[in-house]
Amino acid sequence: MKKIIIVLILITSTTSYNAQSQTTDNIKSFISIVEIPATDISRAVGFYQSILSTSIDVIDMQGMQMGLFPSEGQAVSVVITQGEGYEPSSQGVLVYLNGGNDLQLILDKIEKSGGQIVMPKTLIDEENGYFALFLDSEGNRLGLHSLN
Repeated sequence: MKKIIIVLILITSTTSYNAQSQTTDNIKSFISIVEIPATDISRAVGFYQSILSTSIDVIDMQGMQMGLFPSEGQAVSVVITQGEGYEPSSQGVLVYLNGGNDLQLILDKIEKSGGQIVMPKTLIDEENGYFALFLDSEGNRLGLHSLN
C-alpha cells in the first residue's frame, strides 16, 4: 500500500494566494485538521486527556480508531489516529499546541503521563512568549506555545 503524506506549509507573505479566484482574505487558519498518529489509542488518549485536562471521544471511522479533541469554538480540529499507515515519529512536521496562559502547567504533567520533555520552557522573546518541545506517549514530537 502506498503511503500518502500531506504537508501543510504556512508562508507569511503580503501577497494573496490565488487559485481559481480564491484568496486567503477569508481564511482564519491555514491549518484545518491535525492528526496525531498512535500505536495504542487508549494510551495516547489517556496521555492527552491527562496533560490537557480535557475529555477526548474515541470513535471508529473507516477502519481506524480516532480520538477527537473537543472542537467547539476551535479553528482547527485535532484527532489522534490509530490505523494502517499512521506511524508515530519524532521527525517531520512539528505542530504546536496552545499552552494556555502558561505552558509550564502542561509541561509539569508530561512525564507523569508517559511523555518526555525534549526542550523545557524557553523564551522566544518578550513579544512572542515561550515554547517547549515534548514527545507524547506514542513517540510523536510536538510543541507547546504560550505568551507567559
